[in-house]
Amino acid sequence: MMPEVSIRIGERLFKVSCKDGEESALHQAAGLLNTEAKTLEGQARRLPEAQMLLMAGLMLADKHVVAASNTRQLEETVARQEARIKDLEGEVEQGRMQAAPPEDKVSEALARIAERAEALAKLAEKTSGAHA
Repeated sequence: MMPEVSIRIGERLFKVSCKDGEESALHQAAGLLNTEAKTLEGQARRLPEAQMLLMAGLMLADKHVVAASNTRQLEETVARQEARIKDLEGEVEQGRMQAAPPEDKVSEALARIAERAEALAKLAEKTSGAHA
């Protein structure tokens, strides 16, 4: 058996059935519709109930359309930004590869430094031995 929920829209109380566990969502939706209905009730002319409910529903639908459009625009912006981040990460990695010398060049440079250090050490020995 489906639960029956009482909701108030404008000045009228409605009994509505819903699936078990959906009562809270139904109350939230009714609250949104009621807010729109109160906005319409505040207008100078009195609308018939059916027209007031239709207008309130249309106002909510319009808000939904705007929100959906905003969501799509935000999703597109996020996608563009994620693509840009990926491009920038690629550029950073490429820069690292260009800035870091290849291993064989590092080895060659270290070998040259070692040779010069040995030559300086031999020269220092000769110089110190000549003074002794």
